[in-house]
Amino acid sequence: MQYQWYPGHMAKAKRQMQEDMKLIDVVVELVDARIPLSSKNPDVDALAKDKSRVLILNKADMADPAATALWKAWYEKRKFFVAEVNSRSGSGLKAVQDCINEACREKIERDRRRGILNRPIRAMIVGIPNVGKSTFINSFAGKAVAKTGNKPGVTKGKQWIKLNKNVELLDTPGILWPKFEDVEVGKRISWIGSINDDILVPEEMANDLMNYIKAEYPGFLNAKYAVEESVPDEKPGALLERIAVKRGCLRKGGEIDSERAANLVLDDFRGVKIGRISLERPAAEQDKTAE
Repeated sequence: MQYQWYPGHMAKAKRQMQEDMKLIDVVVELVDARIPLSSKNPDVDALAKDKSRVLILNKADMADPAATALWKAWYEKRKFFVAEVNSRSGSGLKAVQDCINEACREKIERDRRRGILNRPIRAMIVGIPNVGKSTFINSFAGKAVAKTGNKPGVTKGKQWIKLNKNVELLDTPGILWPKFEDVEVGKRISWIGSINDDILVPEEMANDLMNYIKAEYPGFLNAKYAVEESVPDEKPGALLERIAVKRGCLRKGGEIDSERAANLVLDDFRGVKIGRISLERPAAEQDKTAE
């Protein structure tokens, strides 16, 4: 299955983002803490190369804390100011304000020397679809100022939002990049729901995801579904069938409804019902490519 999705409005949004860079002091980028590299749009690095950078590991409550700590250190080594956040509960939001202030310290000092006091920091917030950008903005602002949704593509155009007396935020639509060079990146992005599920095959997504969980978090699937995770020489998809039977995902006549079972597994993963799972960790190969 091909994990690709790049609607025309995303190309337009990227062009607009490039134009808007001249208006802002700092780029605040949200990534999903479960996939801090795969959910980070490489185009943003090129567009924001002359700007201060804040990276928010959002949905940190859904990720493996040990893996998140590794990613925080990894990005800080690359000169990002990093905060771990749970936008729904508001946890970590103070750290975001501190990161923005620290990232713009030189700008604030420069304004002060010129006699310019209390000029708000102008920040652009970016992130791929479904990383929780709108929820984060609303939590940070303390009120509903951005539309939210559990499907990608809710934010359609840019908007300026006054977060507080210190920060004005330029919200932008979530954009992906034209092609995933690594198929694994496309898989991870689809697992967290950043690619519209309607154009993907849920059974393939669920089977790929469970293969990863079996390898990296053995015992999690057994604990959740009370099924044997691996049986020697079994056919592909057999685990999904066992889960379908266990959870009653059956059609009339007892036929297995594999699509329903697949959606159940994907929903359980996205709802943290299987456990706090990170889908990638910093590796030596990534260190080389990021230098």
